[in-house]
Amino acid sequence: MTTNPTPSSTSLRPLFTLPVIVAALGYFVDVYDLLLFNIVRVPSLKDLGLDEKQVSVVGGSILNWQQAGLLLGGILWGVLGDKRGRLSVLFGSIITYSLANIACSFVQDPQMYALLRFVAGLGLAGELGAGITLVSEILPKELRGYGTSLIAGVGLFGAVVAYFTVVLFDWRTTYLIGGGLGLVLLLLRVSVFESGMFLKIREQTVERGNFWSLFTNGRRLMTYVRCMGLAVPTYFVIGILATFSNEFGQALGLGEPVVPGRAVMFTYIGMAIGDLVSGPISQWFRSRRKAIGALMALNVLFVGIYLFAGIRSLSLFYAVCVGLGFSIGYIALFLTVSAEHFGTNLRATATTSIANNVRATTLLTIPVFQALKPSLGVVGSATGVGLLCFLISFWSLATLGETYGKDLNYVE
Repeated sequence: MTTNPTPSSTSLRPLFTLPVIVAALGYFVDVYDLLLFNIVRVPSLKDLGLDEKQVSVVGGSILNWQQAGLLLGGILWGVLGDKRGRLSVLFGSIITYSLANIACSFVQDPQMYALLRFVAGLGLAGELGAGITLVSEILPKELRGYGTSLIAGVGLFGAVVAYFTVVLFDWRTTYLIGGGLGLVLLLLRVSVFESGMFLKIREQTVERGNFWSLFTNGRRLMTYVRCMGLAVPTYFVIGILATFSNEFGQALGLGEPVVPGRAVMFTYIGMAIGDLVSGPISQWFRSRRKAIGALMALNVLFVGIYLFAGIRSLSLFYAVCVGLGFSIGYIALFLTVSAEHFGTNLRATATTSIANNVRATTLLTIPVFQALKPSLGVVGSATGVGLLCFLISFWSLATLGETYGKDLNYVE
């Protein structure tokens, strides 16, 4: 019987190779561009002439257009990643979202804004899934948890930079900066090499990137659904509790107004810290499931504090946002689990689409949240949506297999 080497017996040098560094920087730009609308939603829409009620309704609609782009792009880029290679996705996606963000800086009406955020979402869909897939395949199995946590931890600070960019510049300039950062990153990508596992199966006759094959096998389909279910609460926190934090601040009776952009920033600071530690925790537990389960339980606690603890201080409210972010800081870990559950011929298709399907759950949760508000209020409607998200996530965790130390060199 062979055993997995302990982390201390494995050199950490592969964590600092160019593919890992570029993947981390890529996710940094991805988060900057993805969260930029959440941060500039209120000032940009007011600048376009919308009143406070329209900002909430139209802002939610535009966000859903962006999420719809993510949903479609997750399928397209995932299939392309398995058919043409991981690097083709990293190049194509970054060009798409960089140009879309530059165009957002010139928008003059909400309709065009929504269209451009759809195109940006389409491009942004390829970044994280392809990066996690590539790094999972090139790193030794004993380092996968560390590598993907490093990517997410560095990448999530893109939200912090986005917030301070908005503080220093007007919202149109921040879109130009985001597009420019993407084009600079494109130059770095030229030196990144392709996954050896992909190059190996490309020479074989095995079918690659068939998205529909995820649904033709019962076991594979349920694995796909469970992988998505693990992370449903993450975009409940980001898409509702953080994005609409100004409404929660009013409902909780805070004396000072909550700035949604600042709440998003603090949430992402917590997420960055959580993602940096979740990988090492899984290495220490020698279990992905235990690490994710611990953070999910912590998430329930912080959501309860956010909604029901009677917060009266603005500084305490933002501190709870950090805690919320930390408790959902298993995004990279759940995507590592997703990559580890599928063979090389379907890995990019599954991982990239799963990442964006989770992001796109706001297409359902935000309309439900908005529909329940008139009868249940802001806190009550969020409670109902949150309970459903947690039921799905804990069921997924309880029924999904362990993948720590799994050899990824196989096909479906």
